[in-house]
Amino acid sequence: MKLAKVRLYSVLVASALSFSGCAMLGPDFSSPEPELPENWSNVSAFQKASEEENVAWWKQFNDPTLDYLIQTAYEQNLSLRTAGLRILESRAQLGLVKGNMFPQSQNLNGDIMTIGTTGPASNRYYNAASIGFDVGWELDFWGKFSRSIESADASLFASIADYDDVLVSLTAEVARSYTSLRTLEERIRLAKKNSELQQDGLQLVGHQFEAGTVTELDVQQATTLLNTTLATIPSLQSALQQTRNSLAILLGVFPEDLGEFLHGAGSIPTATPELAVGIPADLLRRRPDIRKAEMQTAAQSAQVGVAVTELYPSFTLFGSLGWSASDMGENSLGDIFDSNSFSYSFGPAFKWNILNYGRIKNQVRIQDARLEQLITSYQNVVLNAAREVEDSMTALVYARKEEKYLRLGVISSERSVELSLLQYEEGFADYQRVLDSTRALTQKQDQYAQLQGKMATDFISMYKALGGGWQIRLGKDFVPQDVKEKMEERTDWGNLLQNPTPEEQ
Repeated sequence: MKLAKVRLYSVLVASALSFSGCAMLGPDFSSPEPELPENWSNVSAFQKASEEENVAWWKQFNDPTLDYLIQTAYEQNLSLRTAGLRILESRAQLGLVKGNMFPQSQNLNGDIMTIGTTGPASNRYYNAASIGFDVGWELDFWGKFSRSIESADASLFASIADYDDVLVSLTAEVARSYTSLRTLEERIRLAKKNSELQQDGLQLVGHQFEAGTVTELDVQQATTLLNTTLATIPSLQSALQQTRNSLAILLGVFPEDLGEFLHGAGSIPTATPELAVGIPADLLRRRPDIRKAEMQTAAQSAQVGVAVTELYPSFTLFGSLGWSASDMGENSLGDIFDSNSFSYSFGPAFKWNILNYGRIKNQVRIQDARLEQLITSYQNVVLNAAREVEDSMTALVYARKEEKYLRLGVISSERSVELSLLQYEEGFADYQRVLDSTRALTQKQDQYAQLQGKMATDFISMYKALGGGWQIRLGKDFVPQDVKEKMEERTDWGNLLQNPTPEEQ
């Protein structure tokens, strides 16, 4: 009879194992295919650059200081480091989910206790001990655990895309802050230069006033212009210090330590006219935020499958073996490992929530609604990415046109100042003309400096919109070595702190 039971259980176990994972319930994920234009509207306004220039686009500024700042930010920025640590968390989460493919419950247990009874005084109290091993294995019959692994795997790649997205933003923000810093330095330099020229003009008018050739009105007007120019410098210096503070945070250093990274004074970055624009379809490959949205959608698609499996019965294999003994009567606790103290049990089991279909179906609907939300969000991310590219391209095209005319305006303003001063000294013009031409030159030079900074910023925005810059991390760790060593001292991470695998590149 016992042999027949063993054979029956063996057949049931073999059958359950053969069907384990035979079905994968829920939708199989397929990448959304958003509609994109065949080409960008302003692409003809740019010279085509090679695809390699999209990787480290900031090198087109040919500014070694900017190169150094971006490399430093890549190595030290704390927000990027946090994103890298989230990848390690996702790796551990994937390993946790994979463990569910094996017996989920494996327990070694034991106890020893004193038991009191109402029997004869000699046997009223006795000790009992037991030790055993229990195992339970819910089979992946409907793909519940396989879908969970699929979801965790997609979440891991979503965390990698998030890291890349942070890196794209970081390189752009460092370049923008550096451009703003150099632009403010140039505006301060111009303001100081013009204030010196205006001071010279005030002295000239002062001498003529003392000689009686001009009235006090000319002196007061020259003084007003000088003070107006000087008044712009403190606000520019305040903005410069705030920009330095922001740049220091991006580099992961204190503001007072920023000086060693800037290598002295510098000019406003000027980009080449070439641009690695590519075609709109390249956005799906380049931009990390689009890949992140896609992977989040894939992870949620698998969660729909996990919810669907709850509509069906689950099958479990269980087993238990152990030894037990007591010191009641002639017995002894030392007999615990005798053959007569051994017992075991094993067999299959199933569980089916047959009266909970309303709640389970609504849980499936919740997961499906979340999936559709992420699909819609993915489409919106793609549309927004295309808009950002078009906006940055348009801004850069028209900024270049504006630069041409404003540069000519600065040249003509400089000549106007020269002529007005010459005519004033020779008595052919009053001082109001000198004031007007000097004021116009000051404004035009400041506008031109701001426009140069804007052109560089538009160029930066263009490459950020195109999703360039994250490729510099390929083949490198997501977390610095010193941080990994500290984590290894604290916790056994196994091989989860290794360099990115080929699949994660």
